[in-house]
Amino acid sequence: MQPRGPLMKEHRVIERMVERLARELERVRSSNELDAGLVRTAVDFFRVYADRTHHGKEEEILFRGLDEKPLSAEDRAAMQDLVEEHRVGRRTVGELEAAADRYEAGDRDRGSQAAAEALSKLVDLYRRHIVKEDKSFFPAAMGHLDDEEQQAMLAEFDAFDRGMIHEKYEHVVEGVEGGAE
Repeated sequence: MQPRGPLMKEHRVIERMVERLARELERVRSSNELDAGLVRTAVDFFRVYADRTHHGKEEEILFRGLDEKPLSAEDRAAMQDLVEEHRVGRRTVGELEAAADRYEAGDRDRGSQAAAEALSKLVDLYRRHIVKEDKSFFPAAMGHLDDEEQQAMLAEFDAFDRGMIHEKYEHVVEGVEGGAE
């Protein structure tokens, strides 16, 4: 298996959340009501699974390995664009969380409007981003890695994933410890 295999499998999970958010976007637009619980779940999903876990493997393992290779100017620019899209995703998730906060604080009109804007940006971003990686960047990237490098990357992906649950819940405990004082 190539390193793009697990990354593309993760894309399928991310797409499922994106499609659920697309349905929520239509609901918000038609009713001006927001499912704040769904938004909180989505924020956690995007921060932990999509960004820290999935993008973490891309940026800290795949892109790091590719950065050492003599990539074409086009491939290097594509990689930089993907990293920037990750940043935009992080900001947009923050905007979505702030919109849910506003909505739950009682400013329902502005909160739902801000949520609709953030949901629209997030859905559009991830739909385009995943296609770009799956259809263009990943196939090109694999051509820069020999079989040994790909197998080492897969092992590094596994080690990275094993550490994620510990990282997540260490942060959870730190958060509740900080709130107890």
